[in-house]
Amino acid sequence: MNRTLLKSAVLVSMMAASSSLFAADNGLIAIITPSHDNPFFKAEADGAAEKAKALGYTTLIASHDDDVNKQNQLIETAIARKAKAIILDNAGADATVGPLEKAKAAGVPTFLIDREINKTGIAVAQIVSNNYQGAQLGAQKFAKLLGNKGNYVELLGRQSDTNASVRSQGYHDVLDDYKDLKMVAQQTANWSQTEAFTRMEAILQTHPDIVGVISGNDTMALGAEAALKAAGKTNVIVVGFDGSDYTRDSILKNSNIKATVLQPGWKQAQMAVEQADYFLKNGKAQQTEKQLMDCMLIDETNANKLSMFNLK
Repeated sequence: MNRTLLKSAVLVSMMAASSSLFAADNGLIAIITPSHDNPFFKAEADGAAEKAKALGYTTLIASHDDDVNKQNQLIETAIARKAKAIILDNAGADATVGPLEKAKAAGVPTFLIDREINKTGIAVAQIVSNNYQGAQLGAQKFAKLLGNKGNYVELLGRQSDTNASVRSQGYHDVLDDYKDLKMVAQQTANWSQTEAFTRMEAILQTHPDIVGVISGNDTMALGAEAALKAAGKTNVIVVGFDGSDYTRDSILKNSNIKATVLQPGWKQAQMAVEQADYFLKNGKAQQTEKQLMDCMLIDETNANKLSMFNLK
Protein backbone atom coordinates (compact mmCIF):
# COMPACT_ATOMS: atom_id res chain seq x y z
CA MET A 1 0.00 0.00 0.00
CA ASN A 2 1.48 3.42 -0.97
CA ARG A 3 1.79 6.28 1.51
CA THR A 4 -1.26 8.19 0.20
CA LEU A 5 -3.53 5.16 0.41
CA LEU A 6 -2.21 4.38 3.89
CA LYS A 7 -2.99 7.90 5.12
CA SER A 8 -6.50 7.65 3.64
CA ALA A 9 -7.12 4.32 5.35
CA VAL A 10 -5.96 5.67 8.72
CA LEU A 11 -8.18 8.77 8.34
CA VAL A 12 -11.23 6.66 7.49
CA SER A 13 -10.50 4.41 10.47
CA MET A 14 -10.18 7.41 12.85
CA MET A 15 -13.41 8.96 11.55
CA ALA A 16 -15.25 5.66 12.04
CA ALA A 17 -13.94 5.36 15.60
CA SER A 18 -14.86 8.97 16.31
CA SER A 19 -18.35 8.46 14.88
CA SER A 20 -18.78 5.32 16.99
CA LEU A 21 -17.76 7.14 20.16
CA PHE A 22 -20.09 10.02 19.36
CA ALA A 23 -23.00 7.66 18.72
CA ALA A 24 -22.38 5.94 22.02
CA ASP A 25 -22.61 9.21 23.95
CA ASN A 26 -26.32 9.68 24.55
CA GLY A 27 -25.74 12.46 27.05
CA LEU A 28 -25.40 12.80 30.80
CA ILE A 29 -27.42 11.02 33.48
CA ALA A 30 -27.06 12.36 37.02
CA ILE A 31 -27.20 9.75 39.78
CA ILE A 32 -27.78 11.26 43.23
CA THR A 33 -28.12 9.17 46.41
CA PRO A 34 -27.49 9.43 50.15
CA SER A 35 -23.99 8.74 51.48
CA HIS A 36 -22.03 5.89 49.95
CA ASP A 37 -20.79 5.06 53.44
CA ASN A 38 -24.01 3.06 53.57
CA PRO A 39 -23.46 0.06 51.25
CA PHE A 40 -27.10 0.10 50.12
CA PHE A 41 -26.78 3.57 48.64
CA LYS A 42 -23.42 2.73 47.08
CA ALA A 43 -24.99 -0.32 45.45
CA GLU A 44 -27.75 1.90 44.06
CA ALA A 45 -25.22 4.29 42.54
CA ASP A 46 -23.07 1.48 41.16
CA GLY A 47 -26.06 -0.34 39.67
CA ALA A 48 -27.40 2.80 38.01
CA ALA A 49 -23.96 3.78 36.67
CA GLU A 50 -23.36 0.31 35.23
CA LYS A 51 -26.65 0.34 33.35
CA ALA A 52 -26.25 3.95 32.18
CA LYS A 53 -22.81 3.26 30.72
CA ALA A 54 -24.07 0.09 29.04
CA LEU A 55 -26.79 2.17 27.35
CA GLY A 56 -24.29 4.75 26.12
CA TYR A 57 -24.65 7.53 28.69
CA THR A 58 -22.02 9.37 30.66
CA THR A 59 -22.71 9.70 34.39
CA LEU A 60 -22.44 12.25 37.16
CA ILE A 61 -22.47 10.39 40.49
CA ALA A 62 -22.95 12.39 43.68
CA SER A 63 -24.15 12.03 47.28
CA HIS A 64 -26.39 14.47 49.14
CA ASP A 65 -25.68 12.88 52.56
CA ASP A 66 -29.36 13.38 53.50
CA ASP A 67 -28.76 17.13 53.45
CA VAL A 68 -31.65 18.85 51.64
CA ASN A 69 -29.61 21.93 50.74
CA LYS A 70 -26.82 19.82 49.29
CA GLN A 71 -29.38 17.78 47.34
CA ASN A 72 -30.88 20.97 45.89
CA GLN A 73 -27.45 22.19 44.80
CA LEU A 74 -26.77 18.86 43.10
CA ILE A 75 -30.09 19.00 41.26
CA GLU A 76 -29.25 22.57 40.17
CA THR A 77 -25.88 21.31 38.93
CA ALA A 78 -27.54 18.52 36.94
CA ILE A 79 -29.88 21.06 35.32
CA ALA A 80 -27.01 23.45 34.56
CA ARG A 81 -25.03 20.64 32.95
CA LYS A 82 -28.05 19.80 30.80
CA ALA A 83 -28.42 16.29 32.15
CA LYS A 84 -30.76 14.13 30.10
CA ALA A 85 -32.25 12.64 33.29
CA ILE A 86 -31.79 12.45 37.05
CA ILE A 87 -31.87 9.21 39.04
CA LEU A 88 -32.53 10.17 42.66
CA ASP A 89 -32.81 8.57 46.09
CA ASN A 90 -34.09 11.70 47.78
CA ALA A 91 -33.33 13.56 50.99
CA GLY A 92 -36.91 14.26 52.09
CA ALA A 93 -40.43 13.40 50.96
CA ASP A 94 -41.64 17.02 51.24
CA ALA A 95 -38.41 18.98 50.77
CA THR A 96 -37.65 17.31 47.42
CA VAL A 97 -40.91 18.33 45.71
CA GLY A 98 -39.83 21.91 44.87
CA PRO A 99 -36.43 21.00 43.38
CA LEU A 100 -38.01 18.28 41.22
CA GLU A 101 -40.63 20.72 39.97
CA LYS A 102 -37.76 22.98 38.93
CA ALA A 103 -36.05 20.09 37.13
CA LYS A 104 -39.27 19.22 35.31
CA ALA A 105 -39.74 22.84 34.25
CA ALA A 106 -36.19 22.79 32.86
CA GLY A 107 -36.99 19.68 30.81
CA VAL A 108 -34.97 17.26 32.96
CA PRO A 109 -37.05 14.15 33.81
CA THR A 110 -36.52 12.52 37.20
CA PHE A 111 -36.71 8.89 38.22
CA LEU A 112 -36.91 8.20 41.95
CA ILE A 113 -35.66 5.05 43.65
CA ASP A 114 -36.01 3.71 47.19
CA ARG A 115 -37.80 6.74 48.66
CA GLU A 116 -41.03 8.35 47.50
CA ILE A 117 -41.98 12.02 47.57
CA ASN A 118 -45.32 13.30 48.82
CA LYS A 119 -46.62 14.33 45.42
CA THR A 120 -47.30 12.63 42.09
CA GLY A 121 -47.05 14.00 38.57
CA ILE A 122 -43.59 15.50 38.99
CA ALA A 123 -41.26 12.51 38.69
CA VAL A 124 -41.70 10.19 35.72
CA ALA A 125 -41.25 7.18 38.00
CA GLN A 126 -41.08 6.40 41.70
CA ILE A 127 -39.66 2.88 42.01
CA VAL A 128 -39.60 1.75 45.63
CA SER A 129 -39.49 -1.39 47.70
CA ASN A 130 -42.73 -2.58 49.26
CA ASN A 131 -41.48 -1.53 52.68
CA TYR A 132 -44.69 -2.48 54.48
CA GLN A 133 -44.71 -5.99 53.02
CA GLY A 134 -40.99 -6.38 53.77
CA ALA A 135 -41.39 -5.18 57.34
CA GLN A 136 -44.13 -7.71 57.94
CA LEU A 137 -41.83 -10.48 56.70
CA GLY A 138 -39.11 -9.29 59.09
CA ALA A 139 -41.50 -9.00 62.02
CA GLN A 140 -42.90 -12.50 61.48
CA LYS A 141 -39.39 -13.94 61.50
CA PHE A 142 -38.46 -11.85 64.55
CA ALA A 143 -41.47 -13.10 66.54
CA LYS A 144 -40.69 -16.69 65.58
CA LEU A 145 -37.03 -16.33 66.60
CA LEU A 146 -38.11 -14.95 70.00
CA GLY A 147 -40.65 -17.70 70.55
CA ASN A 148 -43.39 -15.02 70.50
CA LYS A 149 -42.39 -13.65 73.90
CA GLY A 150 -39.96 -11.36 75.71
CA ASN A 151 -38.87 -7.72 75.92
CA TYR A 152 -37.51 -6.13 72.77
CA VAL A 153 -36.21 -2.84 71.37
CA GLU A 154 -36.96 -1.08 68.09
CA LEU A 155 -34.45 1.19 66.33
CA LEU A 156 -36.08 3.70 64.00
CA GLY A 157 -34.68 5.39 60.91
CA ARG A 158 -34.60 9.11 60.07
CA GLN A 159 -37.94 10.74 60.89
CA SER A 160 -38.04 12.74 57.63
CA ASP A 161 -37.82 9.51 55.62
CA THR A 162 -41.20 7.98 54.81
CA ASN A 163 -39.63 4.52 54.78
CA ALA A 164 -38.86 4.77 58.50
CA SER A 165 -42.50 5.16 59.49
CA VAL A 166 -43.78 2.62 56.94
CA ARG A 167 -41.37 -0.06 58.16
CA SER A 168 -42.20 0.63 61.79
CA GLN A 169 -45.92 0.35 61.04
CA GLY A 170 -45.33 -2.95 59.25
CA TYR A 171 -43.40 -4.28 62.24
CA HIS A 172 -46.06 -3.31 64.75
CA ASP A 173 -49.00 -4.57 62.72
CA VAL A 174 -47.47 -8.00 63.31
CA LEU A 175 -45.70 -7.75 66.67
CA ASP A 176 -48.50 -5.99 68.53
CA ASP A 177 -50.68 -9.07 68.08
CA TYR A 178 -48.41 -11.07 70.42
CA LYS A 179 -49.43 -10.31 74.00
CA ASP A 180 -46.21 -11.76 75.44
CA LEU A 181 -43.97 -9.59 73.26
CA LYS A 182 -43.29 -6.21 74.86
CA MET A 183 -41.44 -3.27 73.32
CA VAL A 184 -39.54 -1.64 76.19
CA ALA A 185 -37.67 0.99 74.15
CA GLN A 186 -38.07 2.66 70.75
CA GLN A 187 -35.43 5.14 69.65
CA THR A 188 -34.33 6.87 66.47
CA ALA A 189 -30.77 6.20 65.32
CA ASN A 190 -31.13 8.02 61.96
CA TRP A 191 -30.03 5.04 59.86
CA SER A 192 -26.57 5.40 61.45
CA GLN A 193 -24.37 2.57 62.74
CA THR A 194 -22.56 4.88 65.17
CA GLU A 195 -25.80 6.29 66.58
CA ALA A 196 -27.29 2.81 66.89
CA PHE A 197 -24.25 1.67 68.89
CA THR A 198 -24.63 4.62 71.28
CA ARG A 199 -28.40 4.19 71.62
CA MET A 200 -28.02 0.47 72.26
CA GLU A 201 -25.38 1.02 74.94
CA ALA A 202 -27.74 3.39 76.80
CA ILE A 203 -30.77 1.11 76.40
CA LEU A 204 -28.89 -1.84 77.84
CA GLN A 205 -28.21 0.15 81.00
CA THR A 206 -31.97 0.51 81.58
CA HIS A 207 -33.17 -2.74 80.03
CA PRO A 208 -30.49 -5.42 80.45
CA ASP A 209 -33.06 -8.20 80.07
CA ILE A 210 -34.03 -7.61 76.43
CA VAL A 211 -34.11 -10.65 74.15
CA GLY A 212 -34.36 -8.95 70.76
CA VAL A 213 -33.75 -5.84 68.64
CA ILE A 214 -35.67 -5.09 65.45
CA SER A 215 -34.08 -2.43 63.30
CA GLY A 216 -35.29 -0.16 60.53
CA ASN A 217 -32.19 -0.90 58.48
CA ASP A 218 -29.08 -3.09 58.42
CA THR A 219 -26.66 -0.29 59.27
CA MET A 220 -28.39 0.30 62.61
CA ALA A 221 -28.65 -3.47 63.13
CA LEU A 222 -24.86 -3.69 62.83
CA GLY A 223 -24.43 -0.89 65.37
CA ALA A 224 -26.79 -2.67 67.77
CA GLU A 225 -24.94 -5.95 67.26
CA ALA A 226 -21.60 -4.30 68.08
CA ALA A 227 -23.02 -2.83 71.30
CA LEU A 228 -24.54 -6.17 72.29
CA LYS A 229 -21.25 -7.98 71.72
CA ALA A 230 -19.38 -5.36 73.74
CA ALA A 231 -21.82 -5.98 76.60
CA GLY A 232 -21.47 -9.76 76.31
CA LYS A 233 -25.07 -10.14 75.10
CA THR A 234 -24.43 -12.81 72.48
CA ASN A 235 -27.90 -14.36 72.79
CA VAL A 236 -29.92 -11.22 71.99
CA ILE A 237 -31.48 -11.65 68.54
CA VAL A 238 -31.29 -8.86 65.95
CA VAL A 239 -33.29 -8.54 62.72
CA GLY A 240 -32.48 -5.86 60.15
CA PHE A 241 -33.77 -4.51 56.85
CA ASP A 242 -31.95 -3.92 53.52
CA GLY A 243 -30.09 -7.14 52.73
CA SER A 244 -26.48 -5.99 53.00
CA ASP A 245 -23.48 -8.28 52.61
CA TYR A 246 -22.44 -7.35 56.16
CA THR A 247 -25.64 -8.70 57.68
CA ARG A 248 -25.37 -11.72 55.40
CA ASP A 249 -21.98 -12.46 56.94
CA SER A 250 -23.39 -12.10 60.47
CA ILE A 251 -26.21 -14.51 59.65
CA LEU A 252 -23.81 -17.07 58.20
CA LYS A 253 -21.55 -16.80 61.27
CA ASN A 254 -24.56 -17.37 63.54
CA SER A 255 -23.91 -14.03 65.23
CA ASN A 256 -26.58 -11.79 66.83
CA ILE A 257 -28.12 -10.84 63.49
CA LYS A 258 -30.31 -13.77 62.46
CA ALA A 259 -32.27 -12.29 59.56
CA THR A 260 -32.76 -9.27 57.35
CA VAL A 261 -35.18 -8.18 54.64
CA LEU A 262 -33.79 -7.71 51.15
CA GLN A 263 -34.98 -4.69 49.25
CA PRO A 264 -33.68 -4.97 45.69
CA GLY A 265 -31.71 -1.71 45.49
CA TRP A 266 -29.47 -2.80 42.63
CA LYS A 267 -32.42 -3.86 40.45
CA GLN A 268 -34.39 -0.71 41.30
CA ALA A 269 -31.52 1.52 40.21
CA GLN A 270 -31.04 -0.36 36.96
CA MET A 271 -34.78 -0.29 36.24
CA ALA A 272 -34.79 3.48 36.77
CA VAL A 273 -32.04 3.95 34.18
CA GLU A 274 -33.78 1.61 31.72
CA GLN A 275 -37.00 3.59 32.15
CA ALA A 276 -35.13 6.88 31.72
CA ASP A 277 -33.64 5.57 28.48
CA TYR A 278 -37.09 4.51 27.26
CA PHE A 279 -38.58 7.91 28.15
CA LEU A 280 -35.81 9.81 26.36
CA LYS A 281 -36.18 7.71 23.23
CA ASN A 282 -39.98 7.50 23.12
CA GLY A 283 -41.17 10.67 24.82
CA LYS A 284 -43.42 8.79 27.24
CA ALA A 285 -43.19 6.75 30.44
CA GLN A 286 -42.63 3.02 30.16
CA GLN A 287 -44.57 2.21 33.36
CA THR A 288 -47.00 3.88 35.74
CA GLU A 289 -45.36 6.39 38.06
CA LYS A 290 -45.72 4.49 41.36
CA GLN A 291 -44.01 1.10 41.19
CA LEU A 292 -43.68 -1.28 44.15
CA MET A 293 -41.14 -4.11 44.29
CA ASP A 294 -41.68 -6.88 46.84
CA CYS A 295 -38.98 -7.63 49.40
CA MET A 296 -37.58 -11.02 50.41
CA LEU A 297 -36.67 -12.48 53.79
CA ILE A 298 -33.00 -13.40 54.16
CA ASP A 299 -32.05 -15.91 56.85
CA GLU A 300 -29.81 -18.94 57.30
CA THR A 301 -31.57 -20.76 54.45
CA ASN A 302 -30.61 -18.36 51.64
CA ALA A 303 -28.04 -15.87 52.98
CA ASN A 304 -25.24 -17.59 51.07
CA LYS A 305 -26.93 -16.53 47.81
CA LEU A 306 -27.00 -12.82 48.68
CA SER A 307 -24.54 -10.41 47.09
CA MET A 308 -24.70 -6.62 46.53
CA PHE A 309 -28.40 -6.38 47.50
CA ASN A 310 -29.27 -9.01 44.95
CA LEU A 311 -30.22 -12.66 45.44
CA LYS A 312 -28.23 -14.78 43.01
